[in-house]
Amino acid sequence: MKFSRDKKIIFLDPHTQQVLSDEKLDIILSPSLYWVKKITLPLNNVRDAKKLLVSLFEDVLPAGNYSYSIYKDKAASVKENHSSFFIFAYEDKVILDLFLSQGILLANVSSIHFAQSELVQIQGALKINETQSIYFKDGVLTLVPCCWIEESGSLNLVDVKLTTHTITLQQFGHIVDNKSLINIGAILLVFIFLTWAELFIVNQDISKIENASSEIFVKHKLKPTIFQNKALLKKYKRIHTRQTKLRQDVSATLKKKNIKHISYKNNIFKVSS
Repeated sequence: MKFSRDKKIIFLDPHTQQVLSDEKLDIILSPSLYWVKKITLPLNNVRDAKKLLVSLFEDVLPAGNYSYSIYKDKAASVKENHSSFFIFAYEDKVILDLFLSQGILLANVSSIHFAQSELVQIQGALKINETQSIYFKDGVLTLVPCCWIEESGSLNLVDVKLTTHTITLQQFGHIVDNKSLINIGAILLVFIFLTWAELFIVNQDISKIENASSEIFVKHKLKPTIFQNKALLKKYKRIHTRQTKLRQDVSATLKKKNIKHISYKNNIFKVSS
């Protein structure tokens, strides 16, 4: 019989060290680990809005390799044919490095969520570490220094009910950015096309050679196989060798007889010295 391990919800923040055992973890990411915007678009579905994520963040994000996520804000009221969305940008490597520094094994991570979607029930400002607090402003969970705002307590995850808004980290996505992947893909496509073109040309040349070879076989009435033709060549080489030796022997004999001229014409054989 298999027993499933208990799950533990943790709030992951760079300034708070977790006390962990071997539980399965549902992780809520601190706002310090992602960028978030609440926007209204003239679109009705998430799939179409996803295509705009990179451009919607391009004026905000510092240099880095980012992944993006989005979900619809169903609580917002908007005009017809428009929808409200929460959009997110995050660096996989930053989060993975934080996992490593805090001793979190990726195999133990059951799900990863944004604090924006999971902490909607909080009231007022809550302290999350020694220097920072979180609170909702215009529907967006905001991170501020503790000294800027009066807190109502500390973060408590006991009553949190997780949503289905999750992300999956790309373990190797930070090695090559998307633009580089596109460039590499384009180069590979060109290479594949050139290789295909070369193979096509080679096959055409092979076809021409085979046709020329067939014509030679027919023209000279050669045997159908290379083996037979090699045997035939060997036979005629032996005949040529014998005939050459015979001519040489006849020539030597005639010289000894002091015969200088031999002719054969009109069925008449003439010898003169």
